[in-house]
Amino acid sequence: MFQGKVILLYGARQTGKTTLVKVLLKQHDGVYFNADEPDIRVQFSGRTSSELRRLVGNSRLVVLDEAQRIENIGLTLKLMVDNFPEIQVIATGSSSFELADKLKEPLTGRKHEFLLPPLSMEEIEASRGLLEADRHLSFAVLYGMYPEPTLFPSASEAQERLLELAGSYLYKDILLFGGIRHPDYLEKLLRALALQIGNEVSYTELAALIGLDKNTIETYIRILEQAFIIFRLSPFSRNLRNELKKLRKIYFWDTGIRNAV
Repeated sequence: MFQGKVILLYGARQTGKTTLVKVLLKQHDGVYFNADEPDIRVQFSGRTSSELRRLVGNSRLVVLDEAQRIENIGLTLKLMVDNFPEIQVIATGSSSFELADKLKEPLTGRKHEFLLPPLSMEEIEASRGLLEADRHLSFAVLYGMYPEPTLFPSASEAQERLLELAGSYLYKDILLFGGIRHPDYLEKLLRALALQIGNEVSYTELAALIGLDKNTIETYIRILEQAFIIFRLSPFSRNLRNELKKLRKIYFWDTGIRNAV
């Protein structure tokens, strides 16, 4: 914090990004802007450094939540970092495929990046103790580790919230992305990936199974990865040439989301 660089906080929806930054806002003299609001997006798009100064005032901490929704956000953040070095700017984004592309060039050497994943068993143990963490393990495997399903006391409530969560962030962010032309095929791809966790993934086989070409499958998998739904695990071999030839495995960030699809 306060090192003259913008902090980029990535993570899927509902992992606690907004909760985290609001805790930081209480600890510092900060101001919060939610880019889901249309007028906030207008206010921070295409502004000069003088106009940005009037927007943030004398605040030491400025948070731009869902920053990927602001047009030319990279240039806006660059102006703030270069002209207001005493201010700590935090930009959050639940769509890394949008935020990363918009920030790649303008913020080179001006940013620190952090990923906020779902909760871990280590965090559950720290808050509830080892015994309660052990008791929670089977629940976590089934319903995942997103904060809301984890905190619900009953399985029925956790399941209801998980299904709502899965539908919300799987389709709100991804299907609005311009590269998705076949939403039905995307659902089939997710189900296919969910059924072969731990196995090597062949894009050619997936393409034949789902009815799309190999390049489209590769594009969809990349988007799912950038949306923090899945991640690819590269093979390991003592022979580097063999490592290059082997297929990757694909896992879901959260077992609850995997079970919900």
